[in-house]
Amino acid sequence: MNLGKWHKRSLYQEKAEGNSVRCHICPHNCLIHEGGMGLCKTRVNKGGILYSISYGNPCSISIDPIEKKPLFHFFPGERIYSLATAGCNFRCLNCQNWQISQTSPQELDHYDLMPEEVVEQAIAHNTKLIAFTYTEPTVFYEYMYDTAKIAHEKGLKTVFISNGYINQQPLTDLCPYIDAANIDLKCFDDAIYRKLDGGRLQPVLDTLKTLKEKNVWLEITNLLVPTYTDNAEMIEKMCHWLVENGFTETPLHFSRFFPDYKLIDLPPTPESLLIQAKNIAIIAGLKFVYIGNIPSLNGEDTHCPACKQTIIERNYFTVTRNSINKGKCNFCGEPIAGIWE
Repeated sequence: MNLGKWHKRSLYQEKAEGNSVRCHICPHNCLIHEGGMGLCKTRVNKGGILYSISYGNPCSISIDPIEKKPLFHFFPGERIYSLATAGCNFRCLNCQNWQISQTSPQELDHYDLMPEEVVEQAIAHNTKLIAFTYTEPTVFYEYMYDTAKIAHEKGLKTVFISNGYINQQPLTDLCPYIDAANIDLKCFDDAIYRKLDGGRLQPVLDTLKTLKEKNVWLEITNLLVPTYTDNAEMIEKMCHWLVENGFTETPLHFSRFFPDYKLIDLPPTPESLLIQAKNIAIIAGLKFVYIGNIPSLNGEDTHCPACKQTIIERNYFTVTRNSINKGKCNFCGEPIAGIWE
């Protein structure tokens, strides 16, 4: 197997019988035989050694508003340098980036961009933030880790936009170099996780806890997919778990589903269901709850949990008014959880 230029020896690998290798980056813990490839399509076994073939070859680069991630309580209004490589460790039936996530880095056109150059480009574009996003950053872990470490040395902040399906040791090792994360909590039912996404619930819950313990700023996205994740009782159970585990000030983004990939026959999420989900979350005790993908609902404005005033107004991905000063509500002085400056 020709690895090409863009490869690096994988971290967290374990020799197995013969020339097989077990990968321990994510909870799939793939056993990869000689010449084989992991489920994520980014790790190959050559000569009994596992290599990442996504190192230094992003397939997508863009400058985005940070609200697009979505991150609403982390440098609102800032632009963020965003990149991804091909591959993913999930097989979501509703994937919106399936053209790049469900393929191998060897099969797509890509940029030749090593970690030092990523940081240089971010600085050249007058951004102080870098996001690992679009596909699943866990599958290009080594590339992300090296880039994030250099970014921190240069005074830049880094963001991890992920499905949260990562083993605890790699996550713990990454946390010192990650400033914020948005984790897709797909649903709160293990059987649905397996059917809809190809993963399990518990590892994602463990990721949420670890990020919180390591003081990485965290926001959570929950996509409401009709007939899969739109059950009110399941949403209520999820919200109560978040409250009971100390996530009351963690922003929760309920996002509207639109038909795509293998679920093109489903309808978009009804507006009424998104409003119901937000009400369930607020009643459960979550302080910052948002509705995404429906601008007409004004569900992306931030409200002070104390005086109820609108303290950040947003129009699509643009901040039109910000009434937070030094981390406090301008109207009543209530501290607002987040990283603002």
